Amino acid sequence: MLLEQPFFFGRDDWQPVTKWLPDWSPNIERFKTYDLGTSPASELWEEIRLRLAAKNTAVAQIGVLEAAARYGRPSLILARLGQGSFRVLVTDAYQRRSAMTGEKVLPVLEAAHIRPLSEHGEHRVDNGILLRSDAHTLFDRGYVTVTPDCRIEVSGRMKTDFGNGELCRGWHGRHIELPLNSGSRPSPEFLKWHNEQRFLAGP
Repeated sequence: MLLEQPFFFGRDDWQPVTKWLPDWSPNIERFKTYDLGTSPASELWEEIRLRLAAKNTAVAQIGVLEAAARYGRPSLILARLGQGSFRVLVTDAYQRRSAMTGEKVLPVLEAAHIRPLSEHGEHRVDNGILLRSDAHTLFDRGYVTVTPDCRIEVSGRMKTDFGNGELCRGWHGRHIELPLNSGSRPSPEFLKWHNEQRFLAGP
């Protein structure tokens, strides 16, 4: 189970769960659910929402004043929602092994987007592929791609642009290692996009 964007109250804001959910039992471990649209969960959620709004307003006001004093004009940065979950799910889908090289040293493995978020891609497992960090860079820059039938293609531009790339040429024509779960395998639609829009075809 993965939690997206958790938040935590300070101890002073803690509430006894039985005050809002009388049927809650300390023996519950999992699968207990409540409908936030109906009582009593709706009242609890409204209390949480009000507390968050009050906290966020106060923190935002303090943060803006501190930023102005210490760093000058503030700027807005858009978070990549779901990036952490995407990385975990893709890593698990490929059993912690690079799809192209078979590398199993986890610190050098990265979850690559086939169609980037900047090009209207999504945080979906079938839009991801686990790659060694150098293969990830080459994939993002178009020197390497994966065809819709899951074969690796290495661009001839590797040789003309850098006078090198023999190691990568050994990947050419091989099939990537695929997730066992067919629903986690790369989408042919996304791979086709990468082939046509990102891959540097050339001699």
